[in-house]
Amino acid sequence: MMTWSSGELTAIGDADELRIASRRADGTLRPYVIIWVVRSGDDLYVRSAYGSDNPWFRRAMASGAGRVQAGGVERDVTFGEAGPGVHEDIDKAYHLKYDRYGAKIVNTVVGPQAVPVTVRLIPV
Repeated sequence: MMTWSSGELTAIGDADELRIASRRADGTLRPYVIIWVVRSGDDLYVRSAYGSDNPWFRRAMASGAGRVQAGGVERDVTFGEAGPGVHEDIDKAYHLKYDRYGAKIVNTVVGPQAVPVTVRLIPV
């Protein structure tokens, strides 16, 4: 399994926004969607605001693979599950990075409702 380099983790983790695209069955990329990204340890995570019905999330879970762009880094990824015990740290990372946007927005990606829509970005 590939890993993120220290530079990639920093660049993507420090970026305010990430562009994410899932792959179609024929291997082509769908249009990019802009979302928030956080770093926790040596992993990068995204969460679907407003739940599992969000179209980008449904497509990403169905395809299992795509590409991300942020902080000058572009990388193919697979979409994985977050391991047990990381969600509290992910919540803290979202609060630390994005609370300046206000609770109404941040609360869409933190808390128990965000656990099932958490995606670990795994570089390939």
